[in-house]
Amino acid sequence: MIGARMKIGFVVNDVATEKPHYTTNRLALAATRAGHEVLMTGTGDFAYEPDGTLSVLARGGADKNYRSLERYLQDIQRPATERQVAVNDFDVVLLRNDPADDAVDRPWAPTAAVAFGQLITDSGVLVANDPHTLANALSKAYFQHFPEAVRPRTLISRDESMISDFIDDMGGKAVLKPLQGSGGSGVFLVNRRESPNLSQIIGAIGRDGYIVAQEYLPEAENGDVRLFLLNGRPLTVNGKAAAFRRRNTSNDVRSNMSAGGNAEPVDLTDEMLRLVEVVRPKLVSDGMFLVGLDIVGDKLMEINVFSPGGLGSCQSLYGEDFAVAIIADLERKMDVRKHYGDTLQNARLATI
Repeated sequence: MIGARMKIGFVVNDVATEKPHYTTNRLALAATRAGHEVLMTGTGDFAYEPDGTLSVLARGGADKNYRSLERYLQDIQRPATERQVAVNDFDVVLLRNDPADDAVDRPWAPTAAVAFGQLITDSGVLVANDPHTLANALSKAYFQHFPEAVRPRTLISRDESMISDFIDDMGGKAVLKPLQGSGGSGVFLVNRRESPNLSQIIGAIGRDGYIVAQEYLPEAENGDVRLFLLNGRPLTVNGKAAAFRRRNTSNDVRSNMSAGGNAEPVDLTDEMLRLVEVVRPKLVSDGMFLVGLDIVGDKLMEINVFSPGGLGSCQSLYGEDFAVAIIADLERKMDVRKHYGDTLQNARLATI
């Protein structure tokens, strides 16, 4: 371990609904094994108290050598471990909640996590990814701020005629999905040759807001590639990059793991590396510490800046525990902070 023992907080949607294989649980266990104090809290567990202090209701596992992700999470989820913790006691807080999971039943939760995350930075705690930028990334419109060269042609609208014309311009084939959401939910491949009921599809997606119509890339038939970036660069351990191809097992346009996709090893191509070079400046400037890029061919389909998952697949494919490298990088950042104090803004320290 580079620096002193840290207190690390992980913000998730709800501690009770976390699963052992989730990437967040892997990160938390890696931090615990490295000797740090780890606590997990939900988006509904913050409290801003009358005296101006901020606290969270958090849970943590006992300080022991855990051999399994399952046992570790069992200990964290025990009600007996729950306690109120002042946020300025933390060294690092990682925002790992997925806004899409709360969009229907708890629409207040995504904005609450970001808002409280911003308050936490004011207390001198490193918060990653940077909550000020995450506020802008709550919708897929954030994606449109990246250079056009790495994005497929895209229309964002609720107007059926505009969407219809766009599909025609794309040769009669396009992908439609909601502006809000993730995990492949509500994603449709529209093909004019198959005469789909476009009005019905637009109506189904449009009930929840704006619709993203996106150029269909033929390379998508081979699935997409999830690539993890750490501080704007491919996350690599012993020469192996944390990346895998997600290939669907049916004719479903979605290749997300939650939609039934299979993980396969992948070698990074020159096109992928050039794409990383293009998006890195903005990701670093925005304080995006850990990011998941979804790539098809030489185009970027999505950027997951909230809770990119799949580290377990990477570990299984390459035999490397990438979570350990991520925690080691947080240790390095705390070592940097010892020298520079509060002179580095949160976004800068998050990606330094």
